[in-house]
Amino acid sequence: MKKIRTVGVLGLGKSGVSAANLAVKLGYETFGSDSGKKREIKTLSKKVAREFGRHSDKILASDIIVKSPGIHSDIEILEKAKKNKIQVISELEFSLKNSKHKKIIAITGTNGKTTTTDLTAKIIKTSHKDSIVTGNIGFPLADKALKTTRNTIITMELSSYQLEDTPDFRPDISVLLNITPDHIEHHKTMKKYIAAKEIIFKNQTKKDFAVINFDDKICRRISSKTKAKRVFFSKRRLKNGVYFDNGRIVINISGKKSIIKPAVKIPGMHNVENILAATAAAYCCGVKPGIIEKVISSYKGVEHRIEFVKEISGACYYNDSKSTNVDSTRVALEAFKGNILLIMGGLDKGAPYTPLKKLVKEKVKKIFLIGEDAKIIKKDLPEASYADCVNMENAVKQAYANAMPGDIILLSPACASFDQFNNFEERGKTFKELVMNIRVESEK
Repeated sequence: MKKIRTVGVLGLGKSGVSAANLAVKLGYETFGSDSGKKREIKTLSKKVAREFGRHSDKILASDIIVKSPGIHSDIEILEKAKKNKIQVISELEFSLKNSKHKKIIAITGTNGKTTTTDLTAKIIKTSHKDSIVTGNIGFPLADKALKTTRNTIITMELSSYQLEDTPDFRPDISVLLNITPDHIEHHKTMKKYIAAKEIIFKNQTKKDFAVINFDDKICRRISSKTKAKRVFFSKRRLKNGVYFDNGRIVINISGKKSIIKPAVKIPGMHNVENILAATAAAYCCGVKPGIIEKVISSYKGVEHRIEFVKEISGACYYNDSKSTNVDSTRVALEAFKGNILLIMGGLDKGAPYTPLKKLVKEKVKKIFLIGEDAKIIKKDLPEASYADCVNMENAVKQAYANAMPGDIILLSPACASFDQFNNFEERGKTFKELVMNIRVESEK
């Protein structure tokens, strides 16, 4: 293999900056290329040469190119890199090549990744102090790669973008939560999206574990493609695996059976699935059932995922900004009995909103539309009552004006945030700030 002296980083977002900084620490000459506007990146090492506004041929002087997730593999500069036989790898692969670990727990799925990863990591941390959480949650692995040891357990949340760029990835424990239409604008077809998700367990061996949702037909079907020991989880009884039974969690793996009765604090049956997956992953990693039960009982969920914000005049406000696709919003609507004032909209991701028809009719009093995709939502859900709000500030004001005691004001956009915000976190924080200001105004 050609000795690496220079590293090119394509895309200077969060993971790209981390990869570039890691390359500098490893002693490589590093060049970063970003197609966005020129800007100051305070977290990027001054030793990184950089360009903005385009991807020029300068990056072709690199021995390897680290591609940020989300950048399409068929763009012109990468076609040139291919012709020049320059190896293109993901930030994840670059980081793994330069880190150590005892075990890797990798979690993916269309919905529930962050909650499951966060809960799994907290369970692992309680039992094993030398552990980190990385990927789409926490920080890129590149940030901590050189501080890992052969005793480190790494829990990571991985998107389809990251997986498609890491074809040789092999975790010790993989977790596949669910698969529903998402990121079609990137993958082009559902078949390619599913293929990207399959990579999480594709390279596993008989020594490894694959934790898979038995209740999801696609997950169950593609599970036959792994050589790992399959551990199914379900909201129904299973002969083997981890399942929910009248408030109890039954663990029956490798002929050993345990029952735990955690006091679950996070709402919705979708979170039961997340808890089952985290239980299975932690148990396969060697954590005792008693520790798993204790951590679940104290767990209050993650920010931006059906996060309770405030009760004002008898109405409750929830931040579900992380619902960036239709199925995730479906899950949020199912978590409540009804009387929902729904703030919805943003940047289209290529999937129809029609699967929400029944739930909207049964549970939603009014939809407060924001963002670019408002017209498409109206077309797909024609029977709903709407308020055209354009932006978040107007949506919160109008929802507050319409709210009655017992109502649920729910931000669950079903869309990406990039039309008006940098990310879903900024969108969620903006919503929460506006809600808190309602309280201040009402006390004047």
